Amino acid sequence: MNLLSKKITCNSHGQDSSYFLGWQEYEKNPYHETRNPKGIIQMGLAENQLSFDLLESWLAQNPEAAAFQGDNGGESIFRQLALFQDYHGLPSFKKAMVEFMSEIRGNKVSFDSDNLVLTAGSTPANETLMFCLTNPGDAFLIPTPYYPGFDRDLKWRTGAEIVPIECFSSNDFRITESALQEAYLSAQKRNLKVKGVLVTNPSNPLGTTLTRAELDLLITFVDEKGIHLISDEIYSGTSFDSPAFVSAMEVLTERIQNKTVTHDSVWGRVHIVYSLSKDFGLPGFRVGAIYSNDEMVVSAATKMSSFGLISSQTQHLLSAVLSDKKFTKKYLTENQKRLKQRHAMLVAGLRETGIECLGSSAGLFCWVDMRHLLTSQTFEAEIELWKKIVYQVGLNISPGSSCHCTEPGWFRVCFANMSEDTLILAMQRISSFVAAMDKPVDATRLVKSTISNKNKKKGLTRWVSRLSSLDGQRER
Repeated sequence: MNLLSKKITCNSHGQDSSYFLGWQEYEKNPYHETRNPKGIIQMGLAENQLSFDLLESWLAQNPEAAAFQGDNGGESIFRQLALFQDYHGLPSFKKAMVEFMSEIRGNKVSFDSDNLVLTAGSTPANETLMFCLTNPGDAFLIPTPYYPGFDRDLKWRTGAEIVPIECFSSNDFRITESALQEAYLSAQKRNLKVKGVLVTNPSNPLGTTLTRAELDLLITFVDEKGIHLISDEIYSGTSFDSPAFVSAMEVLTERIQNKTVTHDSVWGRVHIVYSLSKDFGLPGFRVGAIYSNDEMVVSAATKMSSFGLISSQTQHLLSAVLSDKKFTKKYLTENQKRLKQRHAMLVAGLRETGIECLGSSAGLFCWVDMRHLLTSQTFEAEIELWKKIVYQVGLNISPGSSCHCTEPGWFRVCFANMSEDTLILAMQRISSFVAAMDKPVDATRLVKSTISNKNKKKGLTRWVSRLSSLDGQRER
């Protein structure tokens, strides 16, 4: 007699992909500059470590925020925060959060704190929306490639299904009307009821932002089908170059003002997911949010949020940080500058070895094209190459197949979770690997790949110096 539930004994958790397996290998042999210099470098973690010094400086200048003191350094509010608080969240934090969300969007969109539901990160935010919008067996359409964790976050406990909107490199993985319609028909053929579309904007893993045309297309599509649109915008503050990030809520507001959609038909069916994990580099603080104009969704999600609350002391601290408008403006500007520099370093370093990246302007990663390094244009060959990169090169990167990419040979490579020196070492390793491969690349790449290690290191130093001088200074 099996005393365990089907939920935990079935293999539907989504964590058996190469995305999570790469993390496991890294944890067995993590790189450290002195303790384990030949270990695996973690380039599969979308974490922003480039601007901790800015936050640390703010904390040093505002010690009362972390010391649980009241306004203007008043009496301790430790006891107040230690007791039960309203599950809706601290009013001061919700106000600061919606104002910060508006700031990221250039104050072109305003948010009502009454429509904000706080969650312990974006993972429970997305799952909660699935519970609110789907029944077991209902489906959401998601453009490929997409974040591998969605297979766990959206499906495992809710019973929802994911139907891919297949996108291709021929148009830089842009969403098209035909791809949307084909995904919808595919779901119908499987007897799945489509309840909505979920997009990540800016995209994880592409690092691209959705165009206004794509957002218009999505809003028209969900309006015509009578379904929902979830826009996961947790990377909205990482947009460091053009084309700039545009929120789905901004386009929706414009469409309603222009009367190209009616307020009643779609206003309550567009939902935003946000988090401070990427823009502020605080994944350990577990701060996420759902924004919805549907009262029933807000009410139900608020009740569900009791299973994943943000601690009161975290809310207290961050309400002080986010309420400092001078600081948030400085932080966003400087952080985006550093992301742009680091992105350029990775792109240039890979190009030195003959590897190109998809053009991107946001996020903490690049979508890297290694199709020319495959022994055959198959997903089996992709995994074969990925294993070599993990075990021989000592880099954990995410293969495109883990992101449900339609084409083999693409990889997500993160650049913001390590020091500049570690990134340089990673480029040296991949350069040596490409040079040693039996399969030749084109003539230009072959010349580059036969450079000696000494000259290769000098080359890497040159492009780092060029980028650093252009940017003014290297990040701390």
